Amino acid sequence: MGKVIGIDLGTTNCCVSVLEGGTVQIISNKEGGRTTPSVVGFTDKDERLVGQIAKRQAVTNAANTLYAVKRLIGRKFDAPEVEKMRTNVPFEIVKAPNGDAHIRVLDRIYSPPEISAIVLQRLKLAAEEFLGDKITEAIITVPAYFDDMQRQATRDAGKIAGLEVERIINEPTAAALAYGFGKSKTEKVAVYDLGGGTFDISIMEINDGVFEVLSTSGNTFLGGEDFDERIIDWLVEGFQTENGIDLRGDRLALQRLKEAAERAKCELSSVAETTISLPFIAADPSGPKHINAVLSRDKFEEIVKDLVESSVEPCQKALWDAKLQPSDVDKVILVGGQTRSPIIARTVTEVFGKEPSSEINPDEVVAMGAAIQGGVLTGDVKDIVLLDVLPLSLGLETRGGLFVKLISRNSTIPLKNTMTFTTVVDNQQSVEIHILQGEREISSANRSLAKFELVGIPPAPRGVPQVDVSFEIDANGIVSVSAKDKMTGLEQAMQITPSSGLAPDEIERLIIEAETSVERDRGERELILERNRLDSLIRNARRAMVEIGKSLALEDQQTINGILNEAEEMMQSESVSQIQEQLGKVESAANRITAAMLTMA
Repeated sequence: MGKVIGIDLGTTNCCVSVLEGGTVQIISNKEGGRTTPSVVGFTDKDERLVGQIAKRQAVTNAANTLYAVKRLIGRKFDAPEVEKMRTNVPFEIVKAPNGDAHIRVLDRIYSPPEISAIVLQRLKLAAEEFLGDKITEAIITVPAYFDDMQRQATRDAGKIAGLEVERIINEPTAAALAYGFGKSKTEKVAVYDLGGGTFDISIMEINDGVFEVLSTSGNTFLGGEDFDERIIDWLVEGFQTENGIDLRGDRLALQRLKEAAERAKCELSSVAETTISLPFIAADPSGPKHINAVLSRDKFEEIVKDLVESSVEPCQKALWDAKLQPSDVDKVILVGGQTRSPIIARTVTEVFGKEPSSEINPDEVVAMGAAIQGGVLTGDVKDIVLLDVLPLSLGLETRGGLFVKLISRNSTIPLKNTMTFTTVVDNQQSVEIHILQGEREISSANRSLAKFELVGIPPAPRGVPQVDVSFEIDANGIVSVSAKDKMTGLEQAMQITPSSGLAPDEIERLIIEAETSVERDRGERELILERNRLDSLIRNARRAMVEIGKSLALEDQQTINGILNEAEEMMQSESVSQIQEQLGKVESAANRITAAMLTMA
């Protein structure tokens, strides 16, 4: 096994890391950032932009710039969470033939795992450039409260990106692993993880290298995106009251509002108020309209209060399930960018009776823990045992539509459990096994994972045949189920593959497509970066010519202006070599300007 990278595939930002020489290294992206925005943009020139580059062009390409796609992964189009998201984003979410939520971009439909794979590919490339070697294996983190479908979809994304996902681990568990790495102290730790799209709370015991999850709870549709949305609502409602214009129907306006809301939210983590200025946001017969609003931290906390309070009940539930009082928790760790809001720290202090720890970076700690787990698998890290839990109960539908749990939530995994069932009518020769995940007593209220049939049961009076149904969960939280007729020994088994999601042949097609696009993407990326360099050089040279151009000889002025004009004309060239040729010419012209400035000095 080669190097195993650790990836925090976040809703808003991603982070990739690796264990080198016993130390976790955060791998920077091409732009120098330690985290990469989970944003993918598609242009009409068939370019795929990822990260900060995609985010920068979102305002002018709103319908084709995708963000927060993790919120769609493993979800049906008709789910209430998807319905809510459809009204809040400028891109188009559509219903796939299998009922999943997919996204229409330009003339193509994408599944959420495909979009996530594009981001993963970029992180993989950054790791390969950092390590100077090909990377094929990774640990990817997911919210603790992700169900089996969402975990499978995340694994599919890794596979499409050319990664063998060696382990799926829960984000709070990874954070605790990073916090406790190298420490021998026995502690009970609460990990409060509020990221861009999801919320998890996990209670863990760390004891001399053994990391045992005692309980977990959460909400897979609560995060920073919802806080942004509250600011957007506040701005939209104020603007509509003042001008009678509803900005919700304007995709460009929505994207500008989204960026302004996110920026304001971040600023309010450190200042008491911030100004939101959006000129020319709309127009009517009387002329252009602008937004110029002052948002105070007090007002912000007022409009998000219910969101913050909704995280309290899962915390109390996790404490109850762990059979602990708040005073039994030694340390509270905050994970996720949204925890930087002061209202979060205050709420956590109220729930646990102690101030949260600030010794770890909430944006990087999850990826660090994933890299440490990678080190455990390669043998580079010794004496660490990770005992995680199942976030949601697993069971079967029985007669009358009732749900019977075979494995309860917060059971330590991996594990296997068996329960015996029987027939409900005379001479029944087959049994349908309907596997569900959730906590409700009525089957229809839980998440359907899969169905299969055990056939060939010998005819007998009802209640006589005995069928053993076994559930097995591996360390990734992936479920396998088998059913065996005790009389005949007849057995049917399957690993759960979601009733929705990508079929194996689709995944293989996308893997091939992703592999063939890597070189093209690298070329497009290089072209964009070189264009940006050229544009910056031209602008700087133009500015310098305005300041000191007249001090140059007329012939020099004409030569330099000619070079700059030619470079501007070549900016849209699709050839990297042509752009680089222009870079050389503009750099030469810039050197002549610099020499003139030094002479003047």
